[in-house]
Amino acid sequence: MSISFTVVQKDHTSLARAGIIATPHGNIETPAFITVATQASVKGVNPQEMLAMGAQIILGNTYHLHLRPGEDLVAHCGGLGRFMGWSGPTITDSGGFQAFSLGAGREQGVGKIANVFPEEDTQRDTDGKDNLSSLSREMESLVSIDEAGVSFISHLDGSPQRLTPESSMAIQKFLGADIVLAFDECTSPLSPYDYVKASMERTHRWALRCLEAFESKQQGLFGIVQGGEYRDLREESARFIGGLSFEGLAIGGSLGKSKADMHRVLDWTIPLLPDEKPRHLLGIGEPEDLLEGIARGIDLFDCASPTRMGRNGTALTPLGRINLLNAQYREDGAPIEEGCDCYCCSNFSRAYLNHLMKAKDELGPILCSIHNLYFTLSLTRRAREAILNGEYQSFKDSFLRSYRKRAPKS
Repeated sequence: MSISFTVVQKDHTSLARAGIIATPHGNIETPAFITVATQASVKGVNPQEMLAMGAQIILGNTYHLHLRPGEDLVAHCGGLGRFMGWSGPTITDSGGFQAFSLGAGREQGVGKIANVFPEEDTQRDTDGKDNLSSLSREMESLVSIDEAGVSFISHLDGSPQRLTPESSMAIQKFLGADIVLAFDECTSPLSPYDYVKASMERTHRWALRCLEAFESKQQGLFGIVQGGEYRDLREESARFIGGLSFEGLAIGGSLGKSKADMHRVLDWTIPLLPDEKPRHLLGIGEPEDLLEGIARGIDLFDCASPTRMGRNGTALTPLGRINLLNAQYREDGAPIEEGCDCYCCSNFSRAYLNHLMKAKDELGPILCSIHNLYFTLSLTRRAREAILNGEYQSFKDSFLRSYRKRAPKS
């Protein structure tokens, strides 16, 4: 068995849908948020806590796991899930994101995850795992891309590394995730049309090579639609990748320079993808983006932002994000979110979290990350319930009216 996908219910006022992805390690009820475990670890949160808050699937990073500890060791220990003590479904990316993040992302001072939209003045938080996120200065590229694949200079020790469609498929087979992604190039939001077109065409050729090299009967392979912010390229890529024998489809690369651009890219792309395959929006997962993506027919999302924000003291609430380092929370005895059932809100106050953050105690980021993940996972569950009940549009509109008000500033 690899994977299968069933649409259970469609929304009547949008492209939103509720479905089930069956995998060898359990079912995923969609729409679903995929928790990011870049190096086989959700930063600060253990697998038992992930299960308790309703996480269904976890994503590992092929490039990072190849460098450390190596796919051979992961395979020796029983595959990614068993290696990290996670019993549910897993997914691995291909290393294609690092072709951007360690290349053009460093050169241009932009990042897809923490600074997807350069023209928007949004509050973003840094991760730093690759010197990728919220880059404020230009740095030397560690990447060279050619027709055969991508050469890297390891950010760990400077050693030469190489990924190709064939080697990415081999590494991901050893990592043993239920779902693997085809090798592609994630282009920069600042890349010009001619470069994006050439990159997309190369990604299409790599997709064919991935399909030819993919041998596992226990894993599902997802193709990746590219094309940047350009309508003709997105439509061409959606038709090409959507017409191949992938078991699922992801939408990757730059999504433009604003949230409106991202919505347009999805509006161009999704109607051209086959309805019977699951759709994954790569690297996107903030609350408003989840609901807008679901309305446009996205089934899966992944993003490191809940834990990244948590490590910096930023908490998600129904009224927007709050910064727990602000002085207004020093004596605030309320939880982050009234009525929230997460471990953090059930036991601790904003005042305590403000203290932990200012004292730089590691418990503060852990507790805030737990809340943010719970909030995000709960939001996708509620979205699914709204689809099943025929109430998605009203649910989305009500949430976004409240969330976009933003919490009061100190």
